[in-house]
Amino acid sequence: MAVRKSSEVRSVQAAVVRRKDGPLRIEKLRIEHPRNDEVLVRTVATGVCHTDISMLHYWDEADGPQVLGHEGAGIVEEVGSKVKRFRPGDHVILSFQSCGICASCRSGRPTKCRIFYDLNFGFRRADGTNGFAASGVRGHFFGQSSFATHMLTTERNMVKVDRTLPLSLLAPLGCGIQAGAGAVMNQLKIRKKESMVVFGSGAVGLSAVMAGHMIGAAPVIAVDIRPSRLKLALELGATHFVDGRRSDIAAAIREIAPGGIDYSLETTGCSTIMQMAVDVLKKGGTAAYFTGDGGPDLAPPGRKVVSVIAGDSVPQKFIPRMIRWYKAGKFPFDRLIKFYNFRQINRAIKDSLLGTTIKPVLLFTCKKTG
Repeated sequence: MAVRKSSEVRSVQAAVVRRKDGPLRIEKLRIEHPRNDEVLVRTVATGVCHTDISMLHYWDEADGPQVLGHEGAGIVEEVGSKVKRFRPGDHVILSFQSCGICASCRSGRPTKCRIFYDLNFGFRRADGTNGFAASGVRGHFFGQSSFATHMLTTERNMVKVDRTLPLSLLAPLGCGIQAGAGAVMNQLKIRKKESMVVFGSGAVGLSAVMAGHMIGAAPVIAVDIRPSRLKLALELGATHFVDGRRSDIAAAIREIAPGGIDYSLETTGCSTIMQMAVDVLKKGGTAAYFTGDGGPDLAPPGRKVVSVIAGDSVPQKFIPRMIRWYKAGKFPFDRLIKFYNFRQINRAIKDSLLGTTIKPVLLFTCKKTG
């Protein structure tokens, strides 16, 4: 296989951030061919995650134009000379990036990678370079920037999947769904008959509900303000629900679990709910937060607060597990998904913000290019 110099570029289509809160503009950009340790993947589908939407909201002109997206799925087109585990034609799911050489990575804890933030939110390679430099745009978001027809990535954040499975369906497993299910299975390690409450019935929250149901947690309580999502939570395994529009949510939870809750999972980012997630715990209970800031500064004595990053998962192990659960009919995450054409990306983001779509997935119809 011929190895191209990294200075050589190819044309791609990408949704570019050029203003706060969007809209995103689909533009023709130039991207480098993969370096020796990189892989070029043709994007087939990508989920839209609230992290992408948050990045839009906090974007500033000083950040420069960017390509977001971090729930990509696609087909390998080119591999660098040092890539051993993938070859052209492989179907892959992409997840978060990690360095692979720090103590945490070597011990099998990639979510604790020493340079996790830089690799996933730095919009650059580990050496500071940028594969979209020829176009004056920053890429490499989560080591992929999947809001584009092609992604530059590495072996570290790729998971090979069976070619008979639909990539369009599997795309969102790389972040939000992995975070929710992984928090239950990997980080909290909730056991049968332990109680849990999930604040927020979006993709992350409902994935946690499904995981809790699989392991036999009880009760599994879903809290949300949308009746349709509460109904779906019950269908996916919640034993009880609480309508968040009522005046005293905590009292309703205590009616269901008078002794308090073993585990609370907070996905809304609302400060009031974040505090409530601690308040409803029993002594010895744990509150898990998905907002990245760890929730309240102090937990009451005898209670624990943890921050969830990607469900403390090793994607190469946990994503195949989720696929096996899905094929066995135990993890119907497909019920969360609504498909959009890539050019409908702004509509997908709007629908996600309005709450009318739980997990938007963008489909790419581009043909293979040379």
